Amino acid sequence: MTLYGVGLGPGDADLVTVRGRRVLEAADVVYSPGRLSRSVAAEYVPEDRIGDVDFPMTHDEDELRRAWKEAAAEIAPRARDGTAAFVTLGDPNVYSTFGHLRRTLSAFHPAVDVDVVPGVSAVTAFTTALGVEIASGASVALREAARGAAPTGPDRMVLFKVTDVPTTHERLTDAGYDVVYGRRLYMEQGETVVTDDPETLSERDYYTLAYAERRGVDSEPATATFDDRTREGRSDGGTATTDGGPRDASELERGRTASRPPTAVEREEIAEGEACGDETAEGPSR
Repeated sequence: MTLYGVGLGPGDADLVTVRGRRVLEAADVVYSPGRLSRSVAAEYVPEDRIGDVDFPMTHDEDELRRAWKEAAAEIAPRARDGTAAFVTLGDPNVYSTFGHLRRTLSAFHPAVDVDVVPGVSAVTAFTTALGVEIASGASVALREAARGAAPTGPDRMVLFKVTDVPTTHERLTDAGYDVVYGRRLYMEQGETVVTDDPETLSERDYYTLAYAERRGVDSEPATATFDDRTREGRSDGGTATTDGGPRDASELERGRTASRPPTAVEREEIAEGEACGDETAEGPSR
């Protein structure tokens, strides 16, 4: 049968996807690698259908491989005989333990089919919690920042595992970044904190992330500069700026009226361009 890797989202049981909930409710057994993921799964799965798998807190790769082989040996028979699920916080394929299990099953238990149910990742959930907008066209990099690390280079970064906030903050601000932090975002266990003050997060916590943006980077989308004239459609005859240079508003109007009405396909292209922030004149090219 099948093993499902189910992403539970950032930690709030209400943020488990509809598909994820259906898989959990239908699975014969649901395996959890930790207390937090177990507590979320328990909102949808009876305790007698939850299995725990333990992994040593070590960087010894040989010991970790032994642990994953043991976990795969435990899970594979249940997945072959029925339906099993393995849950992780966030998304199973983003900074998750599930990849280790998938590779181990592929190597030692290839008869087990694996299906992944995506979950809400902190990569996206943090934006709402921290009040950050990643506008269309902007780029953002993902980095780890454990034990005081402070990666630099990209203009915008999401940092995970910020366990030494004061040290990381000092290094990032010295490098020219503004930083805001979120701890235990959307988690029902522990206190949720959003702050730009590193001293309030001096206590170490694995579930701390940060958003760092280089000072002076141009991050305003086109609609951030709306004013009265643009809201009125520049009816006063002023100039409208396009990628092709300034054009008089009356010229744009003549271009519309002198041409035939746009076709359905052209109207759709115009709408798509405007939705992306492009300024497009209606009607076909002349």
